[in-house]
Amino acid sequence: MTTHPNLILAFLFFFLFHFLLISLTHAAGGKWLLLQQNIGISAMHMQLLHNDRVVLFDRTDFGKSNLSLPEGQCRNDPNDTVLKVDCTAHSAEYDAPTNSFRPLMVQTDVWCSSGSVAQDGSLIQTGGFNDGERRVRIFQSCTGCDWKEYDNGLAARRWYATNHILPDGRQIIIGGRRQFNYEFYPKSESSSNVHSLPFLVQTNDPKVENNLYPFVFLNVDGNLFIFANNRAILFDYVKNVAVKTYPQIPGGEPRSYPSTGSAVLLPLKNLQAQFVEAEVLVCGGAPKGSYAKAVNGTFVEALKTCGRIKITDPNPQWVVETMPQARVMGDMTLLPDGTVLIINGQRLGLQDGNSGGTRF
Repeated sequence: MTTHPNLILAFLFFFLFHFLLISLTHAAGGKWLLLQQNIGISAMHMQLLHNDRVVLFDRTDFGKSNLSLPEGQCRNDPNDTVLKVDCTAHSAEYDAPTNSFRPLMVQTDVWCSSGSVAQDGSLIQTGGFNDGERRVRIFQSCTGCDWKEYDNGLAARRWYATNHILPDGRQIIIGGRRQFNYEFYPKSESSSNVHSLPFLVQTNDPKVENNLYPFVFLNVDGNLFIFANNRAILFDYVKNVAVKTYPQIPGGEPRSYPSTGSAVLLPLKNLQAQFVEAEVLVCGGAPKGSYAKAVNGTFVEALKTCGRIKITDPNPQWVVETMPQARVMGDMTLLPDGTVLIINGQRLGLQDGNSGGTRF
């Protein structure tokens, strides 16, 4: 997986703390602020927590970082493919109010893992690569707290999966490389195994996949909207059945990893009405065939289209819009005024190995 850590770290930090430092910005749109020149690790994964802190972490199998673990602490991992003994950190916690950071100890490889924040504010991160593929890691943000890891916490190997918090406090963990199924965490007697999800088989492009890291959103009716590749279903995870199949996004181009677009659930409308309206926006991605061309050194221009769909409509249809620029590997997030920020990514190629072309 190709990452561009300096670009991602700088832009995401700038965005996250633009609002915390609003008194220093212009009312007409603000400005970028450099808060830290270097924190010593790459931000492959980031999560803003409930206490104005950000936890960052990166793969562990790429050699030393530039941030030492405290007090001579070292990570001893006989399964690591590069360093069996590593005294550098591959995770850190950034404290926004004090503009400070500290190293954290992540033991197993979190490369392309997945996670979500629990109701108590802790981050639950699952899966990854190599010895991390069935791990469950929990980080509770408090003074002196660090990652806790649980071996074989997952029923199946998970790499490039998607997690989503459920109303009962559990997480559902969907898909991953060669995993056409889902499971729940924490486990119970009734939910300790994996459950088949044929939709992931149907959306799998042979030798390319294009359905990893599916976009998942909780609908207002309690079911899950799951988008993979170029189409979506509404899924009843209690009964293990798809209750609705949405039309394919116009053009049929893939939007999921490695043809990585991005998606958000837009702010809910008419909250006082009998039926609340929910709408999903999917933007960017890479055209069909981009993967094979990238392997041969030809980087195709990314998609510049977005699709919006009201997932609560009885007869939902996609509405296509156009971004100012083509974008793959972008990030999307909602701003306080309800608009959507689309940031990061690149114009050519796709998200896999050395399959990315020119960056913005």
